[in-house]
Amino acid sequence: MNKSELNGSPHNMQQNYQDAMAMVRKFGKPDLFLTFTCNPSWFEVLNCMEGVQRPKDRPDIIIRVFNMKLKELLEGICKHGIFGTVLTYIYVIEFQKRDLPHAHILLTLDSESKIRTKDDIDKFVSAELPDPCTDLRLLQIVTKCMVHGPCGTININSPCMRDGQCCKSFPKQFKDDTEENVNGYPIYRRRATEPVEVGKYSIDNRWVVPYNPWLLKKFNAHINVEVCASVKSVKYLYIYVYKGHDAASVKIQKEGALDHDEILSFVEGRYVSTPEAMWRLNEFNLSHKSHTVVRLAVHLPQQQPIVYQDGQEAQAIERAALRKTTLTSWFELNKNDPSAHNISYSDIPQYYMFDKSTTNWKKRQRGGQNVIGRLPVVSILDIERYYLRMLLLRKSGAISFDDILTVNGLRCITFQQACQEYGLLRGDQQWHDALNDAAQFQSPRQLRMLFAMICGFGEVEDVPDLWVQHQVSLCEDFVHRYSEQTGPHYTLADIEELLTSYNLSLQKLHLPTVDLPASVLERVNFDVVEEQAKPNSYTMQLNSEQRNVVEILLSAVYNNAADTPKCNFLDGPAGTGKTFVYSTLLLTIRGTGDDVIPVASAGIAATILIRGRTAHSVFKIPIDLNATSTCNLKPNTKEADM
Repeated sequence: MNKSELNGSPHNMQQNYQDAMAMVRKFGKPDLFLTFTCNPSWFEVLNCMEGVQRPKDRPDIIIRVFNMKLKELLEGICKHGIFGTVLTYIYVIEFQKRDLPHAHILLTLDSESKIRTKDDIDKFVSAELPDPCTDLRLLQIVTKCMVHGPCGTININSPCMRDGQCCKSFPKQFKDDTEENVNGYPIYRRRATEPVEVGKYSIDNRWVVPYNPWLLKKFNAHINVEVCASVKSVKYLYIYVYKGHDAASVKIQKEGALDHDEILSFVEGRYVSTPEAMWRLNEFNLSHKSHTVVRLAVHLPQQQPIVYQDGQEAQAIERAALRKTTLTSWFELNKNDPSAHNISYSDIPQYYMFDKSTTNWKKRQRGGQNVIGRLPVVSILDIERYYLRMLLLRKSGAISFDDILTVNGLRCITFQQACQEYGLLRGDQQWHDALNDAAQFQSPRQLRMLFAMICGFGEVEDVPDLWVQHQVSLCEDFVHRYSEQTGPHYTLADIEELLTSYNLSLQKLHLPTVDLPASVLERVNFDVVEEQAKPNSYTMQLNSEQRNVVEILLSAVYNNAADTPKCNFLDGPAGTGKTFVYSTLLLTIRGTGDDVIPVASAGIAATILIRGRTAHSVFKIPIDLNATSTCNLKPNTKEADM
């Protein structure tokens, strides 16, 4: 397992993500999302080239200049208040396939600088081509750095194309005025004006990536500026920023064996470009936050984590006995410093600094306003640690674990019992807290699994109220994928399937019922009119061989003649368009009003098919097969009829 201190490792990215979410809890949602990309044509770069050298030959120059420009950008934003007063910021460095570094930056503004109206948006963000008569230089930079693609029917080979559609949804629609909040995102003003020639293409405002005019003229580079203050689920912004670096690995192992070497995967599976290697060699920050987040320990008595090497277990235990954790040191602080008694464990880093050499908390002299304490996320299945964390969030001045366990002079046996004595477990508040905590870090699917687990194992007094209060976070992915009207139906169907593991159902829990399981809903609930419009754009892009394949397969579907082959096998090298043929076929059949179920043997293969499912999911094939295994597809059900 990689240490979280290793820059760029999965654990490091996960810890940084949780640190950033701790900042969100204290200071609120971010307001602006910037992407700043290196420009290899900067004067500072070209001026350092010698002879026939080109920028790609000098990654050392590229990364040094970009690092200086990034510092200058942050100084302009944070110190000079280009967007107003900045409360917090985070940035993460990534490297493109063409080797250029870029930074993703999230900014949180103070209350007086918040971007609330369409006039505020228009003040800072433009998605239009500038008037050449008033600002020719800005127009030149925009057409060089801020024009997307073009893609779509103009250029079907653009890297952004996925199944015949632009994954960034370009070209956008013309818009006379900015709209502040449409499903959580602003729609920027893009007026219909005369197009301009950019290379061999005619470009209008529909192709412009949003930008800030002042920053663009200052830095002469791609700087995408997006207003994100109205985004409902900010965790997805931070998940995107901390998604990690490119990696790919292949390993052959025995069936049923579980052998995941995280260190080996990180070393051998990741792709490191020369600029990234230079960036690391120069020890530049791969990520940075405006605030220091102190990660506090939450462990049971005598159960703190110990790192040791094989054969040195005894020495490691002796060392651990002499060193205090942030938690046990907090107990000592409360014994010796009365001024700390009214400060909760999570707030203690703001007033005291943890000295790792002595493992003691020492009073801060300055700088505490930029420090945040964070308790780790604890699974509800780790029962005692979970309830210990609950107590630590609410109790201050504790001097020992026994002190935490003691309530009104009575020493409880477990931390769960202590929570009960404090009245923390009355009603369903503990389940609301569990879902609220998890919603900050976990995916909607993981939340639904937790919801089902709480209903199955927890003593929930009012399940319908639990559903109503957490419906937004439970439905996020389905609402984003479909709509606010149909998203809850998909969510309830998914929860229904999860509840079967606990011998429960929506009806038993007095939740709204749905007619079909999520696996069927996903296939039948589509807009036929919308589906009819899609095949045309796909079929226009087929080459002659692909078109012939589609015609053969459609004939197999609709020709009922006995001599028409119904089973076909499509083969071809990678990149020949097999997935595109599948997509065209699926859309054509659905466009006629018929339903089709694309099935693949593995989950990875299913994800590339439009509404694809695995064979195990569709036919209820058991994961572990034996001679007596049967498919768990029940007869006389709507799913079986499909």
